This record gives sequence, C-alpha cells and structure tokens, in this order.
Amino acid sequence: MDSASINDDGRVTATSSSSPPIDESSLRYPGWRVVLACFLAAVFCWGFGLYGHGVYLTELHRLHGWPTSLISGAVTVFYLLTAAFVVFISDAIARLGPKLVMLGGMLCFGSAVALLAVINAPWQLYLAYMLMAAGAATMHVGAISNVVGLWFNRKRPLAISLALNGASSGGILVAPALVLAISYFGFSAAILGAMLLVAAILLPAIALWVDRPPTRGADAAAAAAAAGWTRRSALRSRNFWIVAAPFAMALTAQVGFLVHQIAILEPSVGRAQAGLSVGVLTVTALIGRIALGAWAGRLDLRRFTAWSLASQTAALLAMASTSNSAALMIACAVYGFSAGNLVTLPSLVIQREFEAKAFGMLVGLSWAITQFTYAFGPGILGALRDLTGGYGAPLLFCVVLKIAAMAAILLRPRSDRAD
Repeated sequence: MDSASINDDGRVTATSSSSPPIDESSLRYPGWRVVLACFLAAVFCWGFGLYGHGVYLTELHRLHGWPTSLISGAVTVFYLLTAAFVVFISDAIARLGPKLVMLGGMLCFGSAVALLAVINAPWQLYLAYMLMAAGAATMHVGAISNVVGLWFNRKRPLAISLALNGASSGGILVAPALVLAISYFGFSAAILGAMLLVAAILLPAIALWVDRPPTRGADAAAAAAAAGWTRRSALRSRNFWIVAAPFAMALTAQVGFLVHQIAILEPSVGRAQAGLSVGVLTVTALIGRIALGAWAGRLDLRRFTAWSLASQTAALLAMASTSNSAALMIACAVYGFSAGNLVTLPSLVIQREFEAKAFGMLVGLSWAITQFTYAFGPGILGALRDLTGGYGAPLLFCVVLKIAAMAAILLRPRSDRAD
C-alpha cells in the first residue's frame, strides 16, 4: 500500500517504488485542504484578534466605563503571552499533532472572545485575554507556517502565502461585519452569535482537513537537534539574528503604523476617507502576498525584502510631507503591497537559508521575538505623538526602523549555519 514520508530535505514523497512522486501542484493533493483550513483559521484569528481589539476596546469602555489604558493593557498582555506560547508551538505540533493543537487552540480562542460578552470585572477581562493568547498561538503565523510546512516543500512559499492571506481577509470581512452586527444586536448578542458561527465553520474544517502527512518522521525537536540547532544555539547565531532582527524592527514599525493609521490620516482627509485607506492598504497587501507566493522561487528574498522596506519608507515619508488626498491614498496602497509580505517573508527566508529539519523550531522562535517586539510598537508611537503633539516624530521613528531593518536584511549568512 502506498504511503508518504518526509525526506531529510523536508520534501514529502511517496515511499512505494511503484507510485509516482507526490505532485504538490495538483489540486487533489490533500495539503491544499490543510491550506484552506489554515486560511479559515487565519481569517478568524486575525479578524477577532488583531482587528477585533479596537472594537472590543470601544465597546467595553462604553459598557463598563473602564479606562482605555486598562483595556489596552490587556491587549498588550495578549501579545506578550502569545509571543511566549509561539516559542514552543513547533514542539506542541510535533508531539500532539496539528489537528489536536489547532482544535484545542480554537476552543480556547473562541471561548475567550465569548467571555468578553459576559464579563463584568477587570480581572475577568485579563483572564479572557490570557486564554485568548493561548488560542491565538495555535493559529499564529508561526503555527500556520509549521502546519503548512509539514505538507509542502517546492510549493511552500505559495502555500504559506495563500494560508496567511486569511489574515488580510480577516480585516476585510470580520471587523466591519462585527461592527455592523453590534449596531443591530448589541455587543453581547453579536459576540456570542459570531463565536457560534466560527465554531460551526472552523471546527469541522480543522477536524476534517488538518493532520500530519500519512507518515511522519522524527518530531520537530529531535529533527532540529539532528540538524545541529536548539533554541539556545539559534539565539547565539548571527545567521539567525540577521533574519529575526530585521523583521522584528520592520514589523514593530508596521504594527505601530497600522494601529495609528486612521489617526495619522484623519486630519488631512477626514475620518471616512481615513477609514477607506485601511481598506486600500489591506487589499494591496492581499495582492502582494499572492504575487510573492507565485514568484518567491525566482527571487533573491533578502534583496526583495530590502526593496519592500524601501517602498514602505518612501510611502511613510510621503505621508509625513503631504496632505493631498490622492497622494495619501497612493502612499497607503504602496505601503500595503509589502505589508502582507513582511509577515510571510521570515518563513520563506528561514526555509531557504536553514536546514529543513530546523524549520519549525526556527520559525516559531523568530516569530516569538518579532511579536514580543512589535507588541510595544503602538505604545511607542502613541507616546511620541503625545510628547511632540503630532505624528511627524512617530512617522520618522518608523522610517528609522525601516532603514535599520533594510541594512540588516542585506547582510548575508555565513556558510556555517549553526554558529
């Protein structure tokens, strides 16, 4: 009977000599169902997570009168705890399997969001956000890259890009629908109804489609060790840091900008058009991700990242120097083309530059560092805005981070991969 295995180079192949090699391009390949399930997980995780926080902040402040700082503090706890959990996500997937990890995470995440509808004390808010962090870690970039990476090698860039397009889709679909539902049904009813819908869609998708390939080799921790990598050795490695550090800097600037985007543009174009700029940026991010997935195999990924950062730097400088409505919309579109790719690129660079056996562990560790760093981005930009009375200094801070990231990503790895 035919079976599949994962070779030392990470490629999924058939073990039977009578069977042809597995065609990752075929729509009948079961890995694409895994991609679809991960896409749906990303839609809900980012839609009710990253893009939902602003909605929860507004509604919880209105309902309970809690200070904005108290509620936003819970969001910071969410980001920091998610970063801590993501460090070990590859181990959890290897030992428990992707199906069990994602099902458990979805139940934690959905339960936490549902709790927001019934809480009446600040300690309950923080408890809900801690539970949400545990769930989000199982549907995070690091987790999705790990799960999709089990099934793909040659088509991994495209598969990861398509799965992570769920993040952008979450911003386009979930947040506006949630705001509309709250206006019609109230906060509690809308949140509880939304979580029932999420469970009805996502639980069957994960249960039916997400799994390991038919035959799984050594677990991720053992495989990474066999390749000469541990988390400690990675943290001492120059080659690892010239991936992790530039993306951490770039995404700290990006997350900070995205949180403050409407506030930055509103004085020049009005609130309605500032809101439209978010949609423009999100749509171009979606397009950019698809293009990267299709062309990644032909690109020098470090040089491409540097050009992406340069385009975002130019867009930020344009926003700081003009109040023309059309120019600002174009700048948002330009910024957006690279916004989604900066989330996808770390996994692709790690795949290309490190041993396949260490992929899952290194992706998880890199994303933990990145998320820990960018958790402070919105707060830093807000503090700079308050200190200076405008957004000129915050935008300049983002420009400096982008330029530093650009310089770091152009460094080339040494031939000895485990320093």
